[in-house]
Amino acid sequence: MQPTDTIRSPDSGQPAVWAENLTRRFGDFTAVDAISVSIARGEVFGFLGANGAGKTTAIKMLTGLLAPTSGAARTAGFDVGREAEHVKRRIGYMSQKFALYDDLTVRENIRFYGGIYGLSNAEIKDRMSAAIERLGLQSLVNERVGRLPLGWKQKLAFSVALLHRPDVVFLDEPTGGVDPVTRRQFWEMIYDAAAEGTTVFVTTHYMDEAEYCDRISIMVDGRIAALGTPAQLKSRFGVDSMDAVFVRLVRGKS
Repeated sequence: MQPTDTIRSPDSGQPAVWAENLTRRFGDFTAVDAISVSIARGEVFGFLGANGAGKTTAIKMLTGLLAPTSGAARTAGFDVGREAEHVKRRIGYMSQKFALYDDLTVRENIRFYGGIYGLSNAEIKDRMSAAIERLGLQSLVNERVGRLPLGWKQKLAFSVALLHRPDVVFLDEPTGGVDPVTRRQFWEMIYDAAAEGTTVFVTTHYMDEAEYCDRISIMVDGRIAALGTPAQLKSRFGVDSMDAVFVRLVRGKS
């Protein structure tokens, strides 16, 4: 992978993520059906939907891992079909399953991923120090990651996903299985990243977390069935919680 400094910078006036009629078919099955969305830089965007709704396929296209069948999309200013490698270098990604190496120490994981992201040794050293201090992991830098509690692992994985200062970070159910205190701390980290200009694209099954997003989309059967702020969606459906909005959409599908 080339150092990030060698990649041309996209137009800062463009949306961080943009899609128009983005579609993906597998044979006769349409997994994602003509979705359109525009997400601003620094926005915390919730991407919700029941299992099988098409979220994973949509994310694979937006991250440059899967070519669209039709339609168009740009992530971090780059076309996801024609400039997929550029897209991959300008995004961060944290999978639902813990993505770091359990048999490496905290320090070794950060150094390893810093190298993958094309950072110089000096950049890795500086950003490692900042991340460790921010997380309060000074006494655990030489501890194997597999021995850390799940909450610490998840926060560390998020910090590593931000190590190369991506334009967009994709988080796939990042707080699954962690305690309420850690969930709150994790969302504070999300807000900090957004305040620094990183767009946060997050999926979650916790409907109370959907309330924390600037805007939300809800997919049903491959389409975006609802899109707006939490307040707008609750008003539109005449309910007082995002959980009720979600249930109304999923149960009301044709």
